[in-house]
Amino acid sequence: MINTISGAESKALGVNQGLVEKLRIKFSAQMKTWLLEKGWLFFLVGFLLGRAVILSVVSPFAVAFLAAIWLIHREKAAKVMLSILAGALSFSVTHGIFMTLAMILFVFLAGIFKHVNKQQILIPLFVFIATAAPRLFLYSFWGQLSSYEWMLLSVEGVLGTVLVLIFMQSIPLLSPQRFKPTLKNEEIVCLIILLASILTGTIGWEVYNASVEQIFSRYFVMLLAFVGGAAIGSTVGVVAGLILSLANVANLYQMSLLAFSGLLGGLLKEGNKIGVSIGLMVGTFLVAIYADVAGIIPSIIETSIAIFLFLMTPSSWIKKLSRYIPGTEEHTNEQEQYLQKVRNVTAKRVEQFSDVFQALSKSFSAAEEAKEDAIKARRETDYFLSQVTERTCQSCFMKERCWEQQFDKTYALMEDIKGDLESGNEPNRKAIRAFENHCVKSKKVLDTMNEEISFFEANKKLKKQVMESKRFVADQLQGVSHVMDDFANEILKERKHHEKQEMQIMNTLKNMGIALEKLDIYRLEKGNVDLEMTLSFYDYHGEGSKLIAPVLSDILNEMIIVKKEEVSPFPNGYCQLVFGSAKEYVVDTGIANAAKGGGLISGDSYRTIELGEGKYAMAISDGMGNGQRANEESEETLRLLQQILQTGIPESVAIKSINSILSLRTTDEMYATLDLAVINLHNAFVRFLKIGSTPSLIKRGNEIMKVEASNLPMGIIQEFDVDIVGEQLKSGDILIMMSDGILDGPKHIENIDVWLKRKVRNMQTDDPQEMADLILEEVVRTRAGAIEDDMTVVVAKVTKNSPQWTSIPVYTDQAQ
Repeated sequence: MINTISGAESKALGVNQGLVEKLRIKFSAQMKTWLLEKGWLFFLVGFLLGRAVILSVVSPFAVAFLAAIWLIHREKAAKVMLSILAGALSFSVTHGIFMTLAMILFVFLAGIFKHVNKQQILIPLFVFIATAAPRLFLYSFWGQLSSYEWMLLSVEGVLGTVLVLIFMQSIPLLSPQRFKPTLKNEEIVCLIILLASILTGTIGWEVYNASVEQIFSRYFVMLLAFVGGAAIGSTVGVVAGLILSLANVANLYQMSLLAFSGLLGGLLKEGNKIGVSIGLMVGTFLVAIYADVAGIIPSIIETSIAIFLFLMTPSSWIKKLSRYIPGTEEHTNEQEQYLQKVRNVTAKRVEQFSDVFQALSKSFSAAEEAKEDAIKARRETDYFLSQVTERTCQSCFMKERCWEQQFDKTYALMEDIKGDLESGNEPNRKAIRAFENHCVKSKKVLDTMNEEISFFEANKKLKKQVMESKRFVADQLQGVSHVMDDFANEILKERKHHEKQEMQIMNTLKNMGIALEKLDIYRLEKGNVDLEMTLSFYDYHGEGSKLIAPVLSDILNEMIIVKKEEVSPFPNGYCQLVFGSAKEYVVDTGIANAAKGGGLISGDSYRTIELGEGKYAMAISDGMGNGQRANEESEETLRLLQQILQTGIPESVAIKSINSILSLRTTDEMYATLDLAVINLHNAFVRFLKIGSTPSLIKRGNEIMKVEASNLPMGIIQEFDVDIVGEQLKSGDILIMMSDGILDGPKHIENIDVWLKRKVRNMQTDDPQEMADLILEEVVRTRAGAIEDDMTVVVAKVTKNSPQWTSIPVYTDQAQ
């Protein structure tokens, strides 16, 4: 029975909570509609600003507020004028007369020039005139103006002009549809000035001897100090205290109270609302020492009421306000959500472009089934024979016998002869004799077939080139599609949340006594880890590589190293560390080259390129001939290669693209060789692409392996197939790539391959740079010091990566 009652009570409690939540949402929506959309908030602000007076007689707020409303919400200007007039009359009749004259003059001036462009420039001028002219009229009416009154008149006009510019930035912040996600510092200050100006209109209102303006000024100081910290809190205190002290000189000491309370409350914001409240109370007691004894009790009452209002402020309101203040957690989350939306939209657009390139690739693809080849061959034969018979058989008197009565025999005989002509052989004598016995004009037909076969072959070759061009374009588009698809996936994976690893890293570093301030995990893919840390060290001694990286290696189950570190030079400073995956293999290279005749410009060019996803490329290009022109051609080839490879396009497609560019970019007979080796640093597998280049050598201990492929140099023909040769390297293997000057250089040597292998095998060093220098020196020695051609040697040694520090096991709680 008890359980039944408890269940019913809990159900009823849930219903009541749901009802309260619905009523709260409905009430919030109604308040938003009435205050913002219908403009009652502006009318209330107008009423209070109509009452606002500083320096006893100066009132620049109301006309400036009307001017801002005139520019932004002109449809509400009439009601705002009535509310300002009501507020002014509640202060004094004289003040009401001044406000009436000032507003009428402003509306008159603004109405005359409402069609003029750049009204934002004229409106502040109108405010100055509308503020100064009525005051001048009233002072003149009462008597001669003194110098003090002239000064107040000028100050009022200038303040009104400045306040227009401030209110123009503040009022849009109160719009019900605010699209701007962040408040700038200037906007925050402008909003504070507007709030302080509104509070000036409440001067004279008291609740149990507690001033209303002091209550709400302290409330706003606590609220903004809690949201924005010490900087925002102290700024609010200074601005609000200054404006309120201008309205009532007796409140001058309140500026110190508000500023100090805002600073102290911001520093104690980690203690939540209680901490900020303590900051205000401490500030009240400290500043109350300088005030009269009679003012201590009212000041404490004001602070207590403000603290009560602050504690009763819903957390949802504070969170909503925090979204607009830079530096807050809510603002950071808002920005991250916005960036995530941008990434998703960008990734979707990139995927759409990838699909477009995929569709274009399919449209250019000429993938046809094998069974269609026979149909195409039959169609081509029919077209060829129709061309021949049109010139011979159409005028023959035996046409009906050959092509109607004996069609199959005639077609078969001519097809056999056409096949022999197409293959480049002389027609079979037996086939010729059979055709002569069958056709009365056999000689004329054979001569015509010999003439037509050349056109037929040219047409066939042209069709083949067109098909190859389509296939090449399809490969290029397919490569672009893959790159864009991978890019879209990378965008979506960026800043992916890895909660388990994040908590494990944070707990481990905490147990090690390392102060972690910030952890950003971008990628945790195998072999492509990317994360950043901000840490605090009293004195940094390489803990990133000695302690943190080994711990991360154990957590992520792969070798992690420090990619970048920025260390603060001060004790207890912040250090920025970037960690990433260590490659399974590392490549150490050495390069030696010489120009023909010992010149400065070589026709050979070389590059070593760090590609993404753990790939390392080495390339040698030899331009045609020697000198400047050859150097330009080889450099252009390697520049294009580097740019295309770094986009992620496959090597074979990249080389075909470069070949097309080189073959089309000039009519001169310029071409370049290309020797490319791409090493996968994760498994040490190397792919060779050799275009008109010399063989390469792989040294493994005393064993020398030769790698070669047969392709024409780039730029000679537009279409060619790229032969790719793959080899599995091992740790300690040495790869040697050379230009043709190395193999053509040795003189009086019969078998250069055997000589070169012997030289490489007998070298007493495995340093890549020393080996490259020695090979080049040996070749030059055989020529008695003469350099007959450009020569380049690139030597690379592949070794297993062995980081300086091994992994450290993660701390585990034995109690668990």
